[in-house]
Amino acid sequence: MDVVVELFSSQGCKSCPAADRLLTELRSMPGVLALTFHVDYWDYLGWKDTLASPDFSQRQYDYAKARGGLDVFTPQMIVNGEKQMVGNQRSEVFAVLSQSRRASWPATLTISDSAKEMVIEIGEGPVEQEATLWVMPVMESASVKIQKGEMAGREASYANVVRKLVPAGMWKGEAARISLPKEGLMPLGATACVALLQQGKVGPILGCACWGSVSI
Repeated sequence: MDVVVELFSSQGCKSCPAADRLLTELRSMPGVLALTFHVDYWDYLGWKDTLASPDFSQRQYDYAKARGGLDVFTPQMIVNGEKQMVGNQRSEVFAVLSQSRRASWPATLTISDSAKEMVIEIGEGPVEQEATLWVMPVMESASVKIQKGEMAGREASYANVVRKLVPAGMWKGEAARISLPKEGLMPLGATACVALLQQGKVGPILGCACWGSVSI
């Protein structure tokens, strides 16, 4: 893949369905890795998001902090760990995607599995600063009937839903091989696993790889 899109969404956000549909469209585009992260900070409106995690909310806050701010919102898309936009603004999203496609990544990643482990390998490469390897089990699709809050009475569908966010190691430019036990990593319903290497904590994406049933 040559571009990574992260959508921060919520079942409690009435502005999110258009972005969720757009994310589903993006995942079918060649070379696009499109991921959905559900945040939990709208749960106070009366509906507890069934796919949310405080780790995903923290990831979005970390992105905001890295760019000199503290405000977060849904729906938000972030491309290649660098460019951000409102996630339901179709023309802006496609403009950013066309500008962000990469011929290659600075780091080469592969991800594979054995009977009991997920194995991520990173090739040797140049690096400006230490990078974080994130490993993310993914559910290819999900549909949820929402009973309370701004979206009460609606059934929402989501694509490439991240279910966990695991910081699996740090990379300083040397070749590396990291093994993680499948037990405890892959939750029920997860059909794929994604590895992202990011400069610093949530900086520019340096490399990515996918395993399993995830649309790209």
